[in-house]
Amino acid sequence: MAIAGESRFHVLAVDDSLIDRKLIERLLKTSSYQVTAVDSGSKALEFLGLADEERNNDQPSVSPDHQEVEVNLIITDYCMPGMTGYDLLKKVKHQSSSLKDIPVVIMSSEDVPSRINRCLEEGAEEFFLKPVQLSDMKRLIPHLLKSKPKEQQQSEPQQQLLQSQSSPQHQQQQQQQQQTNNKRKAMDEGLSQENRRPRFSGLTVV
Repeated sequence: MAIAGESRFHVLAVDDSLIDRKLIERLLKTSSYQVTAVDSGSKALEFLGLADEERNNDQPSVSPDHQEVEVNLIITDYCMPGMTGYDLLKKVKHQSSSLKDIPVVIMSSEDVPSRINRCLEEGAEEFFLKPVQLSDMKRLIPHLLKSKPKEQQQSEPQQQLLQSQSSPQHQQQQQQQQQTNNKRKAMDEGLSQENRRPRFSGLTVV
């Protein structure tokens, strides 16, 4: 089910249960995603570079010395001690302007409609019921594609253009075009010289 180039997508998986965390990690890797797995919402925030709101109220939301790590999607358990998946969702969506566009998927073993609706209203893309299945991984693809940086989307056509311009066929076309331009230029110069020659009409023989 892996799509072309899918391995470039990086998923951050968050679950306090070791068994569930290993399961989701295995499913993501089977689907050719790059995976970083952590066991709490606070560790997820540290990995994302979000400063702890309680410790850094007067500081920027993103640590200045944070190494930029591209995360294309976050999948998190809802019920976790300390910081729930819902709390993590709110922090990602509202605490950092640089991270708010990252798609977030919530997982839970409990099918509670009010909980699901609250997460979706807060900005979650999907709500998966545990145990997560391999078929659920397919539902991540459209959200991952949306998370692709605009700069990368814009650069790909430019790279394709540069590659096409550097191809032997393109270079041959350029040479042919140059030869045609040279011939046309020579013809134009010849015509202009012909026009500059003095023309004598009505000569009288003495």
